[in-house]
Amino acid sequence: MKSSVIVFPGSNCDRDVAVALERLQFKNSMVWHKETELPKSDLIVVPGGFSYGDYLRSGAIAAKSNILSEVISAGKKGALVLGICNGFQILIECGLLQGALLRNSGLKFISKDILVKVQSNKNKFFNKYKSDEILKLNIAHNEGNYFTNKKHLEELENNELIPIKYCDEKGNINLKSNPNGSINNIAGIFNKNKNILGMMPHPERMADKILSGEDGLGLFLSLMN
Repeated sequence: MKSSVIVFPGSNCDRDVAVALERLQFKNSMVWHKETELPKSDLIVVPGGFSYGDYLRSGAIAAKSNILSEVISAGKKGALVLGICNGFQILIECGLLQGALLRNSGLKFISKDILVKVQSNKNKFFNKYKSDEILKLNIAHNEGNYFTNKKHLEELENNELIPIKYCDEKGNINLKSNPNGSINNIAGIFNKNKNILGMMPHPERMADKILSGEDGLGLFLSLMN
C-alpha cells in the first residue's frame, strides 16, 4: 500500500507515523505543506503536532495550506484519510469532519496514557480489533474537547460513526474516565462514508511493544487488511 504523511511547520509526530507505516511495509511519502500535488496514495495521514504553533486556532492556518486542497479532494473521492490529534483539528477546520475541538475542560495541556473502548469495528480502520476491546493509547493536547450539535451527535451515535470512546479499566464510559470533557466521551469520529477518521489519541505512539505497547498497531494492520 502507498501512504502519504502531510508535514507542516510545527508537526512533531510526522516521523512517528512514518516509522509505524514503514514498519508494516507501506510505501510512504512525506509531503510538505506547500506542495500542490499529492502522490498516488491509498492512505493520507495528517499527523499530530502543533502546526504553525497553534496560532490563531489549532489547525486553522494549516487547513489553508496548498496541499490541503488535494487532501480535501481525495477525501471526498473516497481516499482513506487519518487525522491524529492536530490532524483531527485540521480535518475539522477544513470541513472534512464536522464539529469542534475546544479547550480541555480543565483548561490545561494533557499528556498521558489513557484508555479507550472500541465502539465499532465494522470499518477499514478498526477491523482488526474486537468490539468493546479496551485499548491503551496516548494523548497530548490542549484542545481535545470534542463538541457538536444535537442533530449531528445523533447521526454519529446512530450510524456507528464514533469508533472509540474514553473509558476506564473496566470499560465504563463516564465523566470520570473522560480526560478532556468531550461530549459523550468521544475520542474519534468518522465522516458519513467512514473513509475519513479523526482521533485525538495517538496510535503511532503505541505501535512498538519494546518502546510503549502495541495497542495502536491494530489500526495500521486494519488499513492493510
